[in-house]
Amino acid sequence: MPPEIAKYLHDALLACRLLEDFTRGKSFADYQSDDLLRAGVEREFITIGEALMQAARLDPAVVQAVTGMRQIIGFRNVLVHGYASIHHATVWGVVGSDLPRLKQEVAELLAQGGTP
Repeated sequence: MPPEIAKYLHDALLACRLLEDFTRGKSFADYQSDDLLRAGVEREFITIGEALMQAARLDPAVVQAVTGMRQIIGFRNVLVHGYASIHHATVWGVVGSDLPRLKQEVAELLAQGGTP
């Protein structure tokens, strides 16, 4: 795996781990009431979307290796450009339902191709 792709995948994996750390032991009510928590979660999702978009630009095969790649990139675009229409329940739902699989798939890609 080219080092640039590994670097982007490493960044996405780190963002997944940070999201886990930020949200561990937190409830949706905590998320709704904590501006700093919401900002941190949104920032890490932006990082994931951007990193995966750049990795896929360098190697289109990455798209097939990550479930929902286009949705992840679209989610990043909403967070960046459509921030006024963000629904907190949607963001929180992604943390609980999609983050574990995403983290696993990115970790598997890195394991197959090396680390930066």
